Amino acid sequence: MADTVDLFVIGGGSGGVRAARVAAEAGARVALAEEYRMGGTCVIRGCVPKKLMVYAADFSAAYQDAVGFGWDPVTPRFHWDRLIAAKDREIARLEGLYRKGLETAGVRIHDARAVLDGPNAVRLSSGERITARHILIATGGRPFKPDIPGAELAITSDDVFHLPGQPRRVVIQGGGYIACEFACIFNGLGSDVTLVHRRDELLRGFDRDLRAHLAAGMAARGIALCLRRNITAIARAGDALAVHLDDGGVLDADCVMMATGRVPNTAGLGLAEAGVVLAGNGAVEVDAYSHSSVPSIHAVGDVTDRLALTPVAIREGQALAETLFGPAPVRPDHALVATAVFTRPEIGTVGLTEDEAREEYDAVVYRAEFRPMLATLSGREERMLMKLVVDAASRRVLGCHIAGPAAAEMIQLAAVALKMGATKEDFDRTVAVHPTAAEELVTMRRPSG
Repeated sequence: MADTVDLFVIGGGSGGVRAARVAAEAGARVALAEEYRMGGTCVIRGCVPKKLMVYAADFSAAYQDAVGFGWDPVTPRFHWDRLIAAKDREIARLEGLYRKGLETAGVRIHDARAVLDGPNAVRLSSGERITARHILIATGGRPFKPDIPGAELAITSDDVFHLPGQPRRVVIQGGGYIACEFACIFNGLGSDVTLVHRRDELLRGFDRDLRAHLAAGMAARGIALCLRRNITAIARAGDALAVHLDDGGVLDADCVMMATGRVPNTAGLGLAEAGVVLAGNGAVEVDAYSHSSVPSIHAVGDVTDRLALTPVAIREGQALAETLFGPAPVRPDHALVATAVFTRPEIGTVGLTEDEAREEYDAVVYRAEFRPMLATLSGREERMLMKLVVDAASRRVLGCHIAGPAAAEMIQLAAVALKMGATKEDFDRTVAVHPTAAEELVTMRRPSG
């Protein structure tokens, strides 16, 4: 006879784990299945290991900058294997914490693949069948590779953390978060990097000034930007790879990385067979409360293709658990979500871009570009960008955009102000912290446009 639970979660990533814990703590009988490792994309093969590699890459610039501050020049040597081993130890530690948190909450964990067996049951790869009042799909996304000759010779962001050694020449296809971040990582670690992107600007959907500032900053650090180009084929060339472009050019590489987007990880889960409506890209279509077209089946996180950000998945998971097992429905709030891109220069952004604001408001823009203090003695040719987009009528700040050191840390606090409806005058009344880059956010007096 099949076991019965109140909630069965498919996927042990951030959203699924949060939903499972909150539901269990509310008294629900909860089970969770994860076929790979607990922690999902963010912990195992995304945000966390990537940020560790960002830190590693930053040390190359730190050694160079130190000379301008009186330190003797040194020629450090980077060891890829040491970084990967240290990264693996930290990921194992975090995975253990995720598992312990579930167990402490009373969640029954199944280290197995789970697929739907109708609207109220799942079948595990172990052969076990479990019935559930509610089923949550939290399987995240997976990398997409274009179908070109030699695509099997390229890696994705899932593979990069397991490379046996550091490639000397890296070609990356893409222009989004992942492509730009790994271009900067490999560049910082000393690899020769070429970024190939089919559009004429990076980071589609971001503020245009941020996009231009990032491209200039990456180029200044030695990353070759090959815009308005596509990779059409990859072939072996001895011990290396020949990367063919649509303009007839050929790039030599030791590693080719396809960072051409991610798609919802729904294939083979039995969703359509259970009556769940899917979007054209395979995403689970959900309402504002993360309910699918089948009343007993729900979905959160990247698998829904709403906002593919870890904190958003966590909020959605918590809201769903509270909706199903709490005193009242809770709707996750997707407005004014801040985000960061850990490139060099780093980007932090929240709210409307200048172009978006001008479509809806009589927008006024305040903009400051300057040399950060670190660059004054280091001699590094680097600029920082601060930008506030303001509604001229209400004076409410509609968007805040930052490029430069610590942009991610600053944007988190700026997001609080925007969420509260802060006006430009609220920013102006705030006394600056000096000397910091952040003080520019409260000292910009004259609009630039």
